[in-house]
Amino acid sequence: MPYLPRTLDTVLDDLMAYEAAVAIDGPKGVGKTATAARRAAKAWRLDNAAERTALEADPEFLDAPDGTLLVDEWQRYPDIWDSVRRQVDDGASPGRFLLTGSATPRQGTDTHSGAGRIASVRMRPMALYERAHLAPAVSLSGLLAGEEARPTGSSPLTAAGYYRAIAESGFPDIFGLPERQAARRLENYLQRVIDRDMAEQGYAVRKPETLRRWLSAYAAATSTTTAYSTMLDSTTAGDGGQPARSTTVAYRDHLSQLWLLDPVPAWQPRLDNPFRWLQVAPKHQLADPALAARLLGLSSAALGSARGAVMAGPLFEALATLSVRVAAEAADARVGHLRTKSGDREIDLVVEGFDGEVLGIEVKLSAHVDDRHVKHLLWLREQLGERVTNLVVLYSGAEAYRRRDGVAVVPLALLGP
Repeated sequence: MPYLPRTLDTVLDDLMAYEAAVAIDGPKGVGKTATAARRAAKAWRLDNAAERTALEADPEFLDAPDGTLLVDEWQRYPDIWDSVRRQVDDGASPGRFLLTGSATPRQGTDTHSGAGRIASVRMRPMALYERAHLAPAVSLSGLLAGEEARPTGSSPLTAAGYYRAIAESGFPDIFGLPERQAARRLENYLQRVIDRDMAEQGYAVRKPETLRRWLSAYAAATSTTTAYSTMLDSTTAGDGGQPARSTTVAYRDHLSQLWLLDPVPAWQPRLDNPFRWLQVAPKHQLADPALAARLLGLSSAALGSARGAVMAGPLFEALATLSVRVAAEAADARVGHLRTKSGDREIDLVVEGFDGEVLGIEVKLSAHVDDRHVKHLLWLREQLGERVTNLVVLYSGAEAYRRRDGVAVVPLALLGP
């Protein structure tokens, strides 16, 4: 498949103009190497023993050519991080180093954080708009800036089209395959995490079936703040056996180090906070909603059936969350969710810009939007006043428009950076 431009390309254009070293983090298979290699004059892929040995012989890059140097899967030789940091301290030019990593180094490595020397960015699977289904007509950065006064555009995608987008995956090597083959690739991906990647992180999985059940419980909690104790209860085997809490905590920690878990943090305003009773629990998301669908045995057809109906909305929200987070990276914005402790008020996604401007987003798997869908958004505007630059409902309907109360209604397929 030809290279599909990624939003991260724009982010790297900006960062590499003034940062000497940039680290790209993200799970395996999201396209970090393909994106970084297009910019590199020389690359070392450290999952290749010969290339790792070559770099170990020249950790100060004395024989390296001019231009951008790429160290791929740098966590396999953690000492190289400090070598790059020293090069930055010694005056390396902007754009000199790119480092990619699909895992954080094992605990116990004595690696400097790189703060102030090595900029870090997150690469996620492809957002819906990066998959070239439709040209995006509505800009998230424009919404955040208070623009997009009258969003327009039409999307041909129905709910069934979004279900296919969930199942097809945002991993570049999986996207575009027939759905059955995509499902096989996703199964292999999950099995590799369980059998190999966890061990490479220094954690031996003694009971793979228990980890698989915990991952399935996490997938079932997609787009919710379900307590981890409840997930633990869902991990009970048919014989009544349940893993120890410490075991599931280890699962969570190591899967996070592999960037496989991508929870949405609870939003806390940077400036004056009018909210006194906000929940602090994260909203659960896997790196790609396709992984959640596969763990739950849900195809696109199943999502449209009675069997999959309970997960159709949460997985649609997961797809929307992925697109919003990818677009927010280019807008230099952070994304969280808002939920009061009583649970009476909830905003699916809150995007906060560099200057504290706020974009509130609700996600609805619905062909129509009515007053019920916007009441929490209007409440958010009452609380924050002019800090709220826009309110949006991302939905599965066809037309983009703005309601009389000022809320923009946008088909998810039309949202871009």
